[in-house]
Amino acid sequence: MPRPVSVKLAASLIFVAMNVLAQTNEVASTNKPIEIPSPGKIQGQTNQDLFVAQDIEAIRMDCIQNRRMICGKILKVLPDGLVVDSGYTDLSRAPLNSSWLVPGTVVVARASNLVENNQPDSPCIGLVFLTDLPKLKARNAKPKLFDYVNIGVFPTGQYTYTSVGDVRRTVRKFSASLQRAVQWKLDENEKQNEPLK
Repeated sequence: MPRPVSVKLAASLIFVAMNVLAQTNEVASTNKPIEIPSPGKIQGQTNQDLFVAQDIEAIRMDCIQNRRMICGKILKVLPDGLVVDSGYTDLSRAPLNSSWLVPGTVVVARASNLVENNQPDSPCIGLVFLTDLPKLKARNAKPKLFDYVNIGVFPTGQYTYTSVGDVRRTVRKFSASLQRAVQWKLDENEKQNEPLK
């Protein structure tokens, strides 16, 4: 026998109210009554959560659409990432493409007259900064100067570093983590939407 609409609505509201209450960080005091949100508050919270989820998904899809391949030589190893001269598309052939880190002893040539396309998984051309590297299987394995990398990455703005002496260079920055790239974009959007003081 089907339930009446009012019973279904009441059960839905109680379920949503319990979810909303469970998401708060405050511990309820025994002396204070627990405030059960009104249906209007619950609906507003649900809509707000839906909009946030839609924004995050749009940012995620944008990151995937702008995904690039960094296939290049490590020119600088920094504490927070690697400066790479990308454009060694030879690295995408087997067996070199079996790992994101390739020893500097392999023989590969930098592609000439290559233009970077604005399509997902296009190889980056030129100097870039790579961060959020995946863990390597070997315990003591670390990227070294003049090793090669071949990895899919997501844009995360720009990075400025000191190249030689006091010379500062600004290059495109990429993350090997989709989650970190999405978080970076969310943080950037939040900074842009902050009210002026």
